[in-house]
Amino acid sequence: MVDSDDPLLALVMQSLDDDQAQDLVTIDLEGKSSIADFMVIASGRSTRQVAAMAQKLGERLKQNGFGAPRIEGLPAADWVLVDAGGVVVHLFRPEVRTFYNLERMWGFDGPSGAA
Repeated sequence: MVDSDDPLLALVMQSLDDDQAQDLVTIDLEGKSSIADFMVIASGRSTRQVAAMAQKLGERLKQNGFGAPRIEGLPAADWVLVDAGGVVVHLFRPEVRTFYNLERMWGFDGPSGAA
């Protein structure tokens, strides 16, 4: 389902894995939305971890030539959106992720952690 050859997606997944993101889910948006090619959803254990993951991801994207992503939600860090163009990343605290349940909204029925 996920194109492992996509360099932007690979960088996003590696960055989140390096920062110990939990319950990573990748949703292929091709044919479902024009906003991006992929959506990545992950959890952090605390607002501090969610904010740090978003900031480090932004830095890594810039360092690797993908430009500066738009990052929304850093002040509270309950739910942070990182718009990297072809990949949109949602980082949540676990209880906030459960409340919004984006996986179900986008029709993702696969196992948690699928990538």
